[in-house]
Amino acid sequence: MAEIELRGVTKRWGAFVGVKDLDLTISDREFLVLLGPSGCGKTTTMRMIAGLEDASSGDILIGGKRVNNLDPKDRDIAMVFQSYALYPNLSVYENIRFPLKVRRIPASEHDARVRRAAAMVELEDFLERKPAALSGGQRQRVALARAIVRQPSVFLMDEPLSNLDAKLRVSTRAQIKNLSHELQVTTIYVTHDQVEAMTLADRVVVMKGGVVQQIGAPTDIYDRPANTFVAGFIGNPAMNLLNGTLRGGVFEGENVTITGLRTPDGPVTLGFRAEDATLAPEGEIVAPAYTTELLGDATMVTVRAGGALVAVKAHKEVRVEIGELVSMRVPAAICHLFDAKTGDRLASQG
Repeated sequence: MAEIELRGVTKRWGAFVGVKDLDLTISDREFLVLLGPSGCGKTTTMRMIAGLEDASSGDILIGGKRVNNLDPKDRDIAMVFQSYALYPNLSVYENIRFPLKVRRIPASEHDARVRRAAAMVELEDFLERKPAALSGGQRQRVALARAIVRQPSVFLMDEPLSNLDAKLRVSTRAQIKNLSHELQVTTIYVTHDQVEAMTLADRVVVMKGGVVQQIGAPTDIYDRPANTFVAGFIGNPAMNLLNGTLRGGVFEGENVTITGLRTPDGPVTLGFRAEDATLAPEGEIVAPAYTTELLGDATMVTVRAGGALVAVKAHKEVRVEIGELVSMRVPAAICHLFDAKTGDRLASQG
């Protein structure tokens, strides 16, 4: 088991900065997710921890030991990649066993460790098959078992579900969550999928352009986003964000008037979650329906207001025609306010 510390870690390629002055402590046995869009620096951060990239500056510590100059094989980590990276000529059993042979673990231990790892990912009945005879989800489980069998201090997972179809992503995500609880090993998980981050993480690190935007528990990041980038990145759908002006506690924008807010007067960006608002007469937003989407458990109604598309999650039986005038109830208590220039969260809300 191991705590991981990143102290002022920066990665540069010439003038380009991939990760800038990253300070982060990952507790022993914590499941931490690095989340952000492509090019945000999350995979580069993981690769520096793994030793696959050298940090341009700063220190990386695993279990209190500085590892900047250690080879990947000496850092006691196991990685699961986006690609399965299995040996096609070897059986599932031998693929899982391979790390034990490379590290010269006594042969007498191999069978028990391989079968234990296979059982943890429900592969006991597939040990004699070759990878070509497996589904995508089964191959990813082989990759997980190959990491588990090593019994490392740290797991690093780089978008392991991105090659799976939607149904398999859900089931494999649940399996990773259960494994995390059972193994109790420090885990760093990289993804651009905010659903994976919200469902798996103890804490989430949201990154953009190589800079950390917010660190916190999934509920903290969802309920109190630090800026408009985080607000617009987390959530499905993302938080509604409207530009307007606040005067005397009243927010005004195109087709929008919301009272009872508390921040200094001036231009602001107002946000609220689709599931927190409702359709109701005499609402704060009144505009023609732009589109409606039947989701099964709800109906998503979208209008154009405040210079943006604004969605509300309504009851599943609600039916609205495109162009029909819609009234949305958006009380001040559900609103988030952000600085119009910087995008940073404003301290006083509704």
